[in-house]
Amino acid sequence: MHFLSKSIFALTVVSSLAFTGCQQVVKQPSSTATVTAPLEGNNTDQQQADNQFNLQGKIGVKTPQQSGSAFFTWQQDQENFDIQLTGILGIGKTIIQGKTGQVTLNSSKTGLITAESPEELLERATGWVAPITHIIAWVQARPATIDAKIEKDDAQRINQIDEDGWLVDLSYEDHETLPKKLILKQQLETGKENRITMLIQNR
Repeated sequence: MHFLSKSIFALTVVSSLAFTGCQQVVKQPSSTATVTAPLEGNNTDQQQADNQFNLQGKIGVKTPQQSGSAFFTWQQDQENFDIQLTGILGIGKTIIQGKTGQVTLNSSKTGLITAESPEELLERATGWVAPITHIIAWVQARPATIDAKIEKDDAQRINQIDEDGWLVDLSYEDHETLPKKLILKQQLETGKENRITMLIQNR
């Protein structure tokens, strides 16, 4: 698979998306006071109940080596998901589907790839190891783990999440409680960064 398609795939497979298998991460110190994220009322059952949404938008990926963008549709129903990517510089449509115990990726360039989890699929397709399921929480304006550090805006909405080597900035429109835009940044030891920008056009 071409490096660019690998990058876009790796950074969109329901992603917490980290390149921890490629390069050692340098944790970013927070510039303002942060608090450990309380997962209020977020037991496993509650999180699963919240994991149901439909998103449409555009994702951009920029690494020290490559950059590119794609349009996406993402349907999440508890543990099941269906993600379709189009417009990846002529690569064509890529379909990523998952259910408990099985995740598949299918495109004209890669054929069908099957794994037991999104993380395993990512590693198989790209060689990268990452906790990619975090993005399910991030697009819903919540941290994925109790170890995350968060900041809130004046309306008490989470506008920054520092988690597992990624700094996630969330932007909102007007009084909405779910983010319209997410910028995910990972600092590298070289001083450069990997950056993902997700623009959510419809929910």
